[in-house]
Amino acid sequence: MRIDSHQHFWLYDSVKDAWITDDMKVIQRNFLPNDISKTLKDNRMDGVVAVQADQSIRETEFLVELATAYKMIKGIVGWVDLRAEDIESQLLKFSDFPVIKGFRHIVEAEAEGDFLIQPEFQRGIKALTKYKYSYDLLVRPVHYASTLKCVADNPEQQFILDHMAKPAVAAGEFAEWAAFITALSAFPNVYCKISGLVTEADWKAWSIADFELYIRHAVDSFGKRRICFGSDWPVSTLAATYEQLLEISEAYLEGFTDIEKADFFGGNAVRFYNLK
Repeated sequence: MRIDSHQHFWLYDSVKDAWITDDMKVIQRNFLPNDISKTLKDNRMDGVVAVQADQSIRETEFLVELATAYKMIKGIVGWVDLRAEDIESQLLKFSDFPVIKGFRHIVEAEAEGDFLIQPEFQRGIKALTKYKYSYDLLVRPVHYASTLKCVADNPEQQFILDHMAKPAVAAGEFAEWAAFITALSAFPNVYCKISGLVTEADWKAWSIADFELYIRHAVDSFGKRRICFGSDWPVSTLAATYEQLLEISEAYLEGFTDIEKADFFGGNAVRFYNLK
């Protein structure tokens, strides 16, 4: 099964979606499964993992509603307040919807470098472990140290790194990011999405070669069984077509066997998110 491990859907609202600034006007509109279904079919993709873009319970409910209507959505990464005192009861309620595979908090927007290891948040992570939900890591350099500690302190929790931690491709920054990837990949319970790179490059003037250092390092670090293709659609449309995203990934799969390629384009995501 070929799976895109990272897509978003939304009904655009200028207040709720204030993160979509005016230089991103192309995505200041609704994006629903019908907008991408033909493209997925044309590129032999069998399904997607829908990831939250808004931090609200309503967002999680919205994605569940979409998954009920569109079978292309094989799994959901929703949002829940992991710092809530009643986090376990909330997760118990969500267990009625097996399409929900995990949760995410947009930690990259949090100023506190220690956000992931604050006691309230750690209580939430441990609840995810108890109820067998995965957690998507979305971080920036200020969170590198706490991310490593969070993962080290929760060896039974399944983590997946979104967008390769968004390396600053346009600026050519590499060393600090690479050291973080090396350290994070040492934990066997962490996977990595090869996604989100085009929007970290020059949107109008990137080339496939711009991503070589980053993709090769991520693959070398995590290995071929813990990496997943993700498009980050529709955010990725700011800089690339869906076909271009596939070309970027495929350019760095030389040496992969057919089985390893199948794992990258779906098998690994199926295994991590327990997709059916």
